[in-house]
Amino acid sequence: MSKTAAQFFTDEQKDDIKQAILNAELDTSGEIRIHVENNCPGDVLDRSAYLFEKLGMKKTALRNGVLIYLALSHRKFAIIGDTGINAVVPENFWDSIKDNMLKNFREAQFAEGIIYAITKSGEQLKKYFPHQQDDVNELSDEISYGNN
Repeated sequence: MSKTAAQFFTDEQKDDIKQAILNAELDTSGEIRIHVENNCPGDVLDRSAYLFEKLGMKKTALRNGVLIYLALSHRKFAIIGDTGINAVVPENFWDSIKDNMLKNFREAQFAEGIIYAITKSGEQLKKYFPHQQDDVNELSDEISYGNN
């Protein structure tokens, strides 16, 4: 029997990913989420956009959420940002992160690829959406998993 999405990362890797999210969000009002599932029905960007909405990521006050999505058995992944962050990051920013993630993934370094994406996203979020005194963590920092 193959692993479920929730079993893909070791407990230590899950802790490292969560810590990377906490570190990235420390100096920004932005929000970063990771969603992992086994199958990606249809186009990976369409699925990511659907999950972005389903996970409530459009509800951030400054529209500065970032979703990193992995579909394990279909070997697909995406990183997408909301309208606030997309309006300010450099052109091809998400593509450059995806390229680096792919290098890690090809070497079976999945947690490292995700942590890289979290770190780079956090740097841009900090630059354009610095932490404010009244900031609250608007979204969960836990990895979410699909049902498939």
